[in-house]
Amino acid sequence: QVQLVESGGGLVQAGDSLRLSCSVSGGSFSIYTMGWFRQAPGKERELVSAIGWEGGITYYADSVKGRFTISRDNAKKTVFLQMNSLKPEDSAVYYCAGRYGVIVMSDSEYRYWGQGTQVTVSS
Repeated sequence: QVQLVESGGGLVQAGDSLRLSCSVSGGSFSIYTMGWFRQAPGKERELVSAIGWEGGITYYADSVKGRFTISRDNAKKTVFLQMNSLKPEDSAVYYCAGRYGVIVMSDSEYRYWGQGTQVTVSS
């Protein structure tokens, strides 16, 4: 059974940084494409960033380019999202997700999900 557990969320001020972590147990982490999604109240869940299994291919939503960095440590079965220069509009529940295959935008294409971690950015 594959389990994903996010950590690192919290309440910060605009301009601050947070680092989210997602630890994966079970399954074959090293061959999963991993993504970070977020969902704010009243909005659809959106892909923020994703990274291919080998770490060489990444995706960033336009809204976070230059501020967020995704990385992974296959030996530790963990994926990270470093979030800098946070803005109030980054406030959301952030979910870690995994899938076999290439990076795709649709959340329905991701098979494995964490429970989410809340990020709140005050102005």
